[in-house]
Amino acid sequence: MKVTLLTHTPEPEKTVAAAAKLCYASSDIDTLLDGLTEEKTIDFLKMLSDVGHQSPIEHITFTFGIEGVSRALLAQITRHRIASFSVQSQRYVEEKNYEFVTPPEISAIPEALEEFNKQMDSAISSYNKLADILKEKHYKTFIEEGISDKEAVKKAQKKAIEDARFVLPNACDTKMIMTMNARSLLNFFKLRCCSRAQWEIKALADEMLRLCYKAAPAIFRNAGPECVRGKCAEGNMTCGRMKEVKEFYQNLKLENESSKV
Repeated sequence: MKVTLLTHTPEPEKTVAAAAKLCYASSDIDTLLDGLTEEKTIDFLKMLSDVGHQSPIEHITFTFGIEGVSRALLAQITRHRIASFSVQSQRYVEEKNYEFVTPPEISAIPEALEEFNKQMDSAISSYNKLADILKEKHYKTFIEEGISDKEAVKKAQKKAIEDARFVLPNACDTKMIMTMNARSLLNFFKLRCCSRAQWEIKALADEMLRLCYKAAPAIFRNAGPECVRGKCAEGNMTCGRMKEVKEFYQNLKLENESSKV
């Protein structure tokens, strides 16, 4: 897995503070940024956090490049609907020698890993065979329709992989660009940084949080699973490791602080 923070709203904390200032002070738009020092910016952000006023945080966005994740993760992350996604298409991109994500629990057991790899090899073999069979069929059809040879080859390949992809497994890797506003990110971190989240999306969320905190520490200072801010929200399904989880996210943020020195 590789996660890159491609871009974000310039001066994200100042932008949020300006929006908050407009809500609580008699400022004009033209003078909104006047006197908004770093200290006052932090004060506004702390006030928003204390009173639970999150709408000003929606004015800033973060765009991530994500690669080396599975299609299983894709199915989960797109449930976060207040976000924008651009995903590499299996309909247009041929998966001749695709990579796949291996769960750590499978990697840890030689017998399981052997079976897993066998199934991955079988899947790509079936994909290639189906693509070749379908490509030949579609090519003949396009030629009969009077399409040029070059164009027939191109169209036949696209049409073939459109159906051949149905045999590809959830383990097949993908890449995407994703944009979220900061309020949606806080909700994403609350749900997906939790120990009960599936391992792959939790690893992604942790890395995204690391990058966000580096860019806007005052906004993401309390980000993480519910127990970072207080009581665990999982009830009887709690992991029971609140102290350990809190220490993990404290250290994650401290690492960013030390890297700035």
